[in-house]
Order: sequence, then C-alpha cells, then structure tokens
Amino acid sequence: MIASSFPEKCVSLINGAPCWAVFFLFDLLDSFLCIVFRFLDEVMEEKLESCHCKNPQETTNFSGYELLSNDDKHLSETLYRRRNVFRQAGFLRFARKLPEITKKIGIVTFLRNFLFPHKMKKLHHEVANRWSDCGCKTCVSWTNTNKLNVILKQPSISQDLLMSNKSEVNVIFIHGFLASSSFWTNTVFKYLPETTTKTNYRFFAVDLLGFGDSPKPRDCRYSLKEHVEMIEKSVILPNNLSSFHVVAHSMGCIIAIALAAKFSDNVKSVALVAPPYFANSKGGASCDALDVIAEKKLWPPTSFFSAMMAWYEHIGRGVCLVVCRHHRTWERIIKIVTWRRKVPTAITELMKHTHQSAWHSVHNVICGGAKFTDKHLETLINSGVRINVVQGDRDAIVPIDCLWNMKAKFPAVKVEVIAGTDHSTVIMSRREVFVANLVSLWSSSGETQN
Repeated sequence: MIASSFPEKCVSLINGAPCWAVFFLFDLLDSFLCIVFRFLDEVMEEKLESCHCKNPQETTNFSGYELLSNDDKHLSETLYRRRNVFRQAGFLRFARKLPEITKKIGIVTFLRNFLFPHKMKKLHHEVANRWSDCGCKTCVSWTNTNKLNVILKQPSISQDLLMSNKSEVNVIFIHGFLASSSFWTNTVFKYLPETTTKTNYRFFAVDLLGFGDSPKPRDCRYSLKEHVEMIEKSVILPNNLSSFHVVAHSMGCIIAIALAAKFSDNVKSVALVAPPYFANSKGGASCDALDVIAEKKLWPPTSFFSAMMAWYEHIGRGVCLVVCRHHRTWERIIKIVTWRRKVPTAITELMKHTHQSAWHSVHNVICGGAKFTDKHLETLINSGVRINVVQGDRDAIVPIDCLWNMKAKFPAVKVEVIAGTDHSTVIMSRREVFVANLVSLWSSSGETQN
C-alpha cells in the first residue's frame, strides 16, 4: 500500500508544483494591482472605491463596505476570506497608506489637473460608469430606467378571450452568469406554446441586474436579495402576477429558488437547469462553493479562467478593462475576422456587464447564496411546489455531484441527467424536448385562475 501510494504522491506533486507557482504569482500580481487601481481611482474619479482585500471590520476610511456580521446584507464571506499569501503577510499595508502619501506629495492633484483640466467640476456620483468600464451610449442606456430589461412574449388576445375564464400561465425565465435574456429568446422561445382554447400564456425573460441591458449601478453589491427584489419590482408587481412558474439556468437557479421561496404561495413550479448546489457545512457553504466552482487548477482552460476571475478581484478588473471596456474594438475585429456583418449574440452579451456586477454576482449569488439555498428549498417543498432539475452528464462548469447532493438532501426534488450533454447543450441540443417537458410540468402543476 505504501509503495503504490508513493508514485501517486510524486505525480500529484509534479502536477501541483506548476499550479502552485502560477497562482503564487497571481497572488503577487493581484496585490500589486490593488495598489495600482487605488491610485488610478483617486486620479480618475477623485474618490477611492472600496475593494475586498482586507476584512471589512478593519475598514473605517472608505465608503462602500458593509459588515458581514449583519445577516440582512446577504454578502458572502468569500469576499474577504479568499486566501492570498501576500495579503496575509501584510503586503497591502502600503496600499492602505497610499491615499495619505499621495495627498502629501500632491501628485494626484497634479495629474488630475494635467489630464482632466476641464472635468474637475464633474462630481463623482454623476457618472454612471467607472473609468475602467465602457461609457458608450449602449452601455449607459440603463440610466433612463430603474427596472430590469424584460422581454415579454404573449400572443395578441382579443377582448373576448380576455373576458373569458381561461387559465393564465405566467413563466419567468432567468439566465445564468455572463448571459442575458437572449439565452432564452434566441433559443427556446420560438418553441414555446401559443394560446390554446384552455390557456393563455405569458413568458417573461429578464436581464438580471448588472447584465444585458439592465441597470448596472456602481454602488450595488449585487446580492441575492437585490436580484430578487429587482425581479419583483420589474416583473411580478407591474404585471400583477398572482401565480407563475420559474425556469432558470446555472447561476440563475439560485436566484430562481430564492424568488420562488419568497412567493411560495404564488409560484406553481420551478424548473432548474444545472443548478450550482452546495449544502450547508461546518466550513461554510459559501467557501465550499468557491472551492468547487473555482478550484485553483491550470486545466482545463475554463477552470483556470474561472479560478483567476473568482479569486483575484483586481486581475479580474484588469481583464474587464481590456475586454468589456473596449468591446466595440473587439466587435469590429470579430466582424473582420469572421466576415460577418453582425457579431454573434453570445459574444456581445458576454461583454455586457461590468467588473462590479460580475465579481459581486459570483460571490454574493453563487457563493453567498449557497448558505440560503437549503432554507429556500425547504420552504418550497413544504408549500407543495414542484421542483424539476435537469443536468448534462458532461457538465464541466457545475459538477454533477451538485445534482446528487440536492437529491439526497431533498428527495422530493425530481432530477434527470441527460447523457452526452454539457452545461449549455443540455438545453441547446434538445430545445423542442426541453420545452415539451416544461409544458408538461406547467400543465401538471395545478394552475389556478390569475
């Protein structure tokens, strides 16, 4: 036994050494970028924005921090418990003293007057986007509204039908991370049923807060609570939904469960696709979730990128500075390379977010939401809400173990594994079948009059 385990340990050490070295350098780079961005924020915006490089209980000088001891804040422990060798060694003490040092030297004022002589009177709160975010007309169009962008599909109904006693089926579709309502509207919407002699259908596809064409406020923490409240404000209340179903994918599943739990007396069914589920544990569901969805490893590339963006706040901001802020340049390049007049929707929607919205949604929804999911599922099951879950057996984004862990803890949840499909193709490669299963779920969930 000892002889056989020794080679395995050697192989593990050889594979782990490059990984440790790369993420060690990332720890150093992220700490360095913390100093760089703090300096640039003060020069470009005349105000320091808070980051999560230290425990918020230590913070007294900068706005934007909220104490995690307050349960009402719904913030994730992973925002400040992320391991970083240099942060733990006190490397960022210089960053904390940077504002005071730069003020004494006067370099910030000099650079601000030199670079922006005509913009000194522009107040910080008047600007919708940060200097590292794109400020084009499309990206700041959300400033004209305080509600989510919602795509509504419903057939034209005559007055006679409106006055009839036909049941009404309302369905809210919620997309996943770095996506938008087009995930549903460009795929499954054309297969959804039309009004029948017995039923009127209304389908709502939302752009979540911080994504697509929805608002991306810079002072928002994009917590699970804020996402749910915005859907309530933008869909449920304006349309007087007294009964509805919810369909969600990936990160949207956590929001869907929370939304359904809040309206457990109104929701009829919940259909989840590849939900990231992490049961509460002694170590903390939020931290467990981060270790699973963003495990520090070099292969496959998707896992490496997820780890880099989830663990390193300032490296992630740098990536968004290059990609999202300059999305128009990338779109022109893609058009030239692909010889297309229009950039694929999946690519444009991928860049329709800010670092603020993406970063906080990862931690406060996927990780932070993990500690609330069990309670929300219990509420739904006790209310008799039907919950169907489907996932592909080749899903490399959300481990298939998440599905089985949910089923083990909540036997009432109906689960289905689709062979040969991954995180997206579980829907995309079987759209008609997927919609047919949804219609069957809706019809068997005991519709009531609206």
